[in-house]
Amino acid sequence: MELRVLRYFLTAVQEGNITRAADILHVTQPTLSRQLIELEQELGTTLLIRGKRSLTLTGDGMLFRQQAEEIVALADKAEHTFLDKADTVSGVISLGATEAVGGRVLAKYMKEFLERYPKVQFDLYNGMADHIKERIEKGLIDLGLLLEPVDTTKYEFMRLTQKETWGVLIRRDHPLAEKEEIYVEDLRHYPLMLPKRENARNKVLNWLGCEESALNVPVYYNLLSNVALLVEVGIGCAVCLDGALSINSSPDICFKPVLPDFTTRSVLLWKKNHLLHPAASLFIQMIRA
Repeated sequence: MELRVLRYFLTAVQEGNITRAADILHVTQPTLSRQLIELEQELGTTLLIRGKRSLTLTGDGMLFRQQAEEIVALADKAEHTFLDKADTVSGVISLGATEAVGGRVLAKYMKEFLERYPKVQFDLYNGMADHIKERIEKGLIDLGLLLEPVDTTKYEFMRLTQKETWGVLIRRDHPLAEKEEIYVEDLRHYPLMLPKRENARNKVLNWLGCEESALNVPVYYNLLSNVALLVEVGIGCAVCLDGALSINSSPDICFKPVLPDFTTRSVLLWKKNHLLHPAASLFIQMIRA
């Protein structure tokens, strides 16, 4: 199985059409069709359902696409690594980050690093903590910025100094918005949208001082950018951190801190016993300094 054929397959899937994919790849349509058929024969399964004008993935095709994307991403990463010149700091540093104020801090570090080493590039992936950790494990990401609590058993890490405060995201016309001070007891009377991540949710429930079954939880969320829209239309309040960028996404919603104070920090981590790209190692050294 050649890397070139994987790229052919992914392009065909992305375009959903053999003719358009062949044009992009600068090959003939029969050549592309033959390569995809040979790939299916090699794997012993059908990856694509071919319509008159479109391509549709089978169940096996969906699974193979995910694996092919990971293989191609690793190959691209390796290519960037070994094309670096020995006398120049260059290459690509791949970063994964969750929604947090730590992301703003990380952005400042990135700017400073690029000013020092202008030939370096950053490849930034935003997503859930579990997805970021999975990508680190697979070698698709060099560094991950996550919020505590984090199981750091498999990782080297450092905590950023900036603290993030838990509170509640509400509509500006919500009864809680008029209160000068909000306490955890006040939240229990309203529908609360909670983090889906189990470690974070358990910490929040401990802070609220109640069992999950005692709350009205209409939605569990991964990224606050998604749940902010639900707050805006009035489905409920979202328990979240003040550092999430989507808090300021609408004039109709606002973030309120909740007493007693409950804070956490962002953690920058990378895989233990893993040889990092020289640029990634320099980036870590700069932040530590």
